[in-house]
Amino acid sequence: MYQFSRLPGGLTVVTAGMPHMTSVSLGVWVAVGGRYEPAPLCGISHFIEHLLFKGTGRRSAKEISESIEGIGGYLNAFTSEEHTCVYAKARYDRWKDLLEVLVDMFLNSKFDAVEINRERSVIKEEVAMVLDQPQQLVQEMLDELMWPEQPLGRSLTGTHQTLDAIKRKQIVEFQRANYVSPGIVIAAAGNLEHARLLREVKRLAPLFGSGRPPVFEPARNGQTAPQMRLLTKPVEQTQLAVGLRTFSRHDKRRYALRLLNTVLGENMSSRLFQVVREDHGFAYSIGSSLSFLDDTGALTISAGVETRRLAEAIRLISGELKRLTRTLVGKAEMSRARDYMIGQLDLSLEGTESQMMWVSEQMLGYGNLVSSAAIKRRLTKVTAEEIRQVARAVFRPEHLSLALISPLKSVRSCAKAIGL
Repeated sequence: MYQFSRLPGGLTVVTAGMPHMTSVSLGVWVAVGGRYEPAPLCGISHFIEHLLFKGTGRRSAKEISESIEGIGGYLNAFTSEEHTCVYAKARYDRWKDLLEVLVDMFLNSKFDAVEINRERSVIKEEVAMVLDQPQQLVQEMLDELMWPEQPLGRSLTGTHQTLDAIKRKQIVEFQRANYVSPGIVIAAAGNLEHARLLREVKRLAPLFGSGRPPVFEPARNGQTAPQMRLLTKPVEQTQLAVGLRTFSRHDKRRYALRLLNTVLGENMSSRLFQVVREDHGFAYSIGSSLSFLDDTGALTISAGVETRRLAEAIRLISGELKRLTRTLVGKAEMSRARDYMIGQLDLSLEGTESQMMWVSEQMLGYGNLVSSAAIKRRLTKVTAEEIRQVARAVFRPEHLSLALISPLKSVRSCAKAIGL
C-alpha cells in the first residue's frame, strides 16, 4: 500500500495507494515550523503559510482557490512546531491539477507587499482570537511555562510585536533558506499509482531549491521543581492545563506512554473523566493528550473546572497520576485501552486525507514508513508493568507545570496541591 522514493537532490515522494477510493489527497510538506524560528522572527513560518495563498506569478489569490474548488476540491494548510504543509483534495483523475497548483504556490508565491500587510492584520486577529478563548490561551501559557526562553515556548502565530517587525526581505530569505529539497516531502493518498506521481515530480524537481535542511534549537529542561502560573480574568469557570515532559517520538517507551494516556484521559472511559466529571461533577470537559517531537514530548491534561472546586479537582488529578505509579493497570482496563487505540488507529486511516497525513509524518519524523500493522503489534506487547514504569518516569513533581486562567486572584490551595 505504501511506497516512497527519494530523488538525488533529497526530495521525497511518498504514496498510499487506495485504488478503491474516488478521491486523491495531495500535500507538499517542508520540515520547518515554529521551533526553527529565532525569537525576532517568531511566527514567520505561519506567516509564510498564509502568504502561499496570496498569489503567484501565474495566479491571483482568487485564481488559486478557483483552480481547486473549480474542480470540486478543497485546499488547506497548517503550520506545526516542526512542519509546514499545504494540501488539497479532489477527484482522483484531477491529481495533476492539485500537484501543479500546490507546487506553484510553494515555489512561485510573490509575497506582494500589499498582501503581506493585509495578511499581517489577519494574523493579528487570529492572535486576538486566541487571547479571547481561555481554552487555547491556557495552552500557550503552559507551553511558555514548560519551555521558557526557547522556541517551543513561543506562539506559532507570533505576537503583535514580532508580526509588525517581520519584513518582506526576511520572509523571502527565510523561505529560500528553509524550503529546500532535502526537507521536502510530496505525498499523495488515494486512487493514484506511485510511478505516475514520481514521474511528474521528477519533471518538477529541478525547480525546488537545494541546500542543507534547517536545524532546530534543541529543547532545554532546567526545571527542578513543580511550577505554576495564574492569569486572573473574569471568566465563568477556571481553565487549567497540566503539563509533564515526556519522551521523543524515537523513544521505545512511547507505546507504553500512548496506552497510559488512554487509561488516564483520552476518552470518556478514562480515569480522569470518570473521577473528575462523572463521580464528582467538578468539570464539564477534561482529558489528556500527547505530543511527540524529534527530541522531546509532553503529556497535557486540560479541563474547565468549577472555580470553587478547583483545588479539589487538582488533588483528584494528582491522585490519579500517583495511582498509575503505584498500582498496575488491570487486565480488563488494559484490554479496553489497547482495543480503543487499535480501533481509533483504523478509523483514523479510512480517508485519503488522513492517509496522506500519516505517510508524510512518518517520512518527516522517521525517514521511513511504519505500517499501522507494525504499530498494532507493538501495542499488543506492552505490559502493565511497562506502563507503571513509564508513569514513574514521567509523573514526578519536578516535571509538573500548571497553567491557570481563573477569576481567582490567588490560588494558594492549588499551589499546595501540586507541592509548591
